[in-house]
Amino acid sequence: MNDSHLGDSIFGSSGRGARQGGRDATGPLSDADPDATGPVPPAVAAPAVSRREARERDLQRQAPAPRPREARPRRRPDDDGRRPAVRGCLALIVGALVIGAALIFAISTLGSSFLPKFGGGGALAGGGGDYVGAGTGSVTITVAPGDSGTAIGETLQKAGVVKSASSFTALAANNSKFAALQPGTYRLRRHMSSADALDVLLDPKAKVSGGVTIPEGLWATEIYSRLSQATKVPLADYTKVPVASLGLPAAARGRVEGYLFPSTYDFPKGASAQTQLQAMVTRFKQEVASLGIPQSRLAKVTIVASLVEAEASRAQDGPKVARVVDNRIARGMPLQLDSTVNYLLHRRGKVTTSNGERDSSSPYNTYRSAGLPPGPIDNPGLASLRAAYRPAAGPWLYFVTVNLATGETVFASDSTGHAAAVRRFQAWCTAHPGKC
Repeated sequence: MNDSHLGDSIFGSSGRGARQGGRDATGPLSDADPDATGPVPPAVAAPAVSRREARERDLQRQAPAPRPREARPRRRPDDDGRRPAVRGCLALIVGALVIGAALIFAISTLGSSFLPKFGGGGALAGGGGDYVGAGTGSVTITVAPGDSGTAIGETLQKAGVVKSASSFTALAANNSKFAALQPGTYRLRRHMSSADALDVLLDPKAKVSGGVTIPEGLWATEIYSRLSQATKVPLADYTKVPVASLGLPAAARGRVEGYLFPSTYDFPKGASAQTQLQAMVTRFKQEVASLGIPQSRLAKVTIVASLVEAEASRAQDGPKVARVVDNRIARGMPLQLDSTVNYLLHRRGKVTTSNGERDSSSPYNTYRSAGLPPGPIDNPGLASLRAAYRPAAGPWLYFVTVNLATGETVFASDSTGHAAAVRRFQAWCTAHPGKC
C-alpha cells in the first residue's frame, strides 16, 4: 500500500486534497468565484475599444479568477516550532519526579522489604544485611570437602552465625586467604558479623581437632581401620554400611574399593560410618569431575590408577607406568604385575612374589589372566588418576624399580633392555637382604 492509498483509507479523499494545497470542498468561496450566487451589479458603460481589445477583454472575462492562498496562522517571533517536544520532555520530568517522591515515601513508611531482590547468593541469601559485633554463645559448623564459598555462607546462615549468606560470600570472595580454608568442624558464635565470622574460620585455633588422614594406596579394609581408630566408631560398622547408600558411580559396580578418595577429613563429632564413607565417595566424584574424566572411561581409569599407585614410587613415573599398561594390553600381553598378586593375597611389605603365588587362577593374577584386573587394587590419589587418564607418550613395554630406597625406575621397550634392568634390581636386593 502506497502513501496516497494510506491517506485515502484513513482520512478520506478530502484529506489528500488538503495536503496537496487544493481548497476543501467545504471551504469558503472566493469573492470572484464564477459559481457564486447573489444579485448582479448593474452594468457600467465602457469606453469604445478596438475590436482586438474587445476580444482580449472577452477572454479575460471567461477565464476563472485566481483563488487566494490559504491563510495560515502567523508564528510568533519566539516560536521555533518545537513547543510540542518541549512540553513532552517537561511532562516526562514531572512524571519521574512524582514517581520518585512516591517511592521515597513508600520506603520511608514501609521499609525496603517490599522491593524486589536482585542478584545471586543462593536460596538463603535473603535481602542481605549483617549482624554487628563478635556474637554470643557457641555453635559448631562443618565445612565439608569441596564446599564452595556460597555453600559455607549458607551453612553459617542456617546455624544462625551470620545474618546473610550472600553478605558473607561477597566478603569471602575478596579475601585471598579464604581459598586455603580446610574442611573440618569449626567453633563460632551466634549473630556474628560476616567479617568476624570469616576471621574465626581463618584462625586455626577455631578448628575442632579430630581429623583423620587417609594416605594414597590403602585398601578399603585399611581405611576402615584408620577411620575407626580416629572417630571411635566400631570397625564392624563400616562393613555393614549398605553400598547403595554411598552414592557410588556406576563404574564402581557396587564395590567401594578404589572409590574412597584419600585425603584429610574432619568429620563432625558422632558422624556415623555411613556419613564418613559417603563423604569420601563424594570427594572422589568431585576430584574426577575436576579432571574431566567421562563416566564411560571412569572404570578403566580408576583400575589403571590403582595399578599406578601401587607400582610407581615417584610421581614422575606414574604417567609412564600407565603407558606401559596401555601398551601391553594393546599387544595382548599379560601385565605380570606383582602388586595385583599381593592384593589377591592381601599382603603388604613385599614387592616380589613366588612361582606358587603366581599360579593362582584368580582374575586378579595378572601373570595368568590377560587384560586389567576386574577392579581397582587400592584407593588411588589425584596424581595417579591424572596419570591413568593422560598417560605419557612412549613405546615402553617393561619397567622395573631398580632401587627401592630411592624409587629409581627403568623403562624399556624390548626384553633385552628389561633384562638388564632386572639384573640391577637383583643386585640391589642382594645388597639389602629382606627388603625385596
